[in-house]
Amino acid sequence: MERYRKIEKNLIKKFRKTIWTKFVHAVKDYKLIEENDKIAVCISGGKDSMLLAKCMQELQRHGQFKFELEFITMDPGYHQDNIKEIEENAKLLNIPIKIFKTDVFEVVSKYAKKEPCYLCARMRRGHLYNKAKELGCNKIALAHHMDDAIETIMMNIFYNGRFGTMMPKLKSTNYEGMQLIRPLYYVNEEDIIAFVKANDLYFMDCGCMITVCASSSKRFETKELIAELKKNNPDIGKNIFKSSSNVVMDTIIGYKKGNTYYSFLDDFE
Repeated sequence: MERYRKIEKNLIKKFRKTIWTKFVHAVKDYKLIEENDKIAVCISGGKDSMLLAKCMQELQRHGQFKFELEFITMDPGYHQDNIKEIEENAKLLNIPIKIFKTDVFEVVSKYAKKEPCYLCARMRRGHLYNKAKELGCNKIALAHHMDDAIETIMMNIFYNGRFGTMMPKLKSTNYEGMQLIRPLYYVNEEDIIAFVKANDLYFMDCGCMITVCASSSKRFETKELIAELKKNNPDIGKNIFKSSSNVVMDTIIGYKKGNTYYSFLDDFE
């Protein structure tokens, strides 16, 4: 049996409860994939996006309705070694990626040296939408997982003074008819790491050519804080995640929908 077949078998059987079933539940709960969709699976080269690609392939193979997939990898200006690693992993996992080059790192390093991450993320998203549209897709799939959503909630509270999460799907405001979906929404990062280790896989951690990755970021600080809190309460992460779909409006002072702000005083009398 070819190695990628063994990895696929592992995903469906050994990691059925921790990854596969959660992936399928998120797709169903949030109606992320529908009949005749054409989805661009966005692959950065890291563990999360490669796992997403395999899950999407398996769902396409064994699902109850038909949909098409394109696997796209944007090169924002990676070192050639990073590109080679992405290509080798894609070949190993039998993922037919299409790599397209952009000038994201060049532009960001020129115009946003002090705060590069925001501009980089915006530019990456735009290029992914453009490529997906070019390929005739109506959705792009990103590999954000449950821990990303949990960290986003806490980062919004700590650094933006607001409550907001990372949504499982979004309508694009700039690309008519396009949606962004996050099928790994229920999957924990620790289970992705376990899957990678169990299959003896090695993926690119960070290919950023502009700033120091991970350990210097606000997201890393938030991740470390949550990990510390879990030592006393293992359910901390799960409860933070649950809070975004369990908002008690009677206890909210105010909220914003679109550009309109609503206060509890509006209905107080």
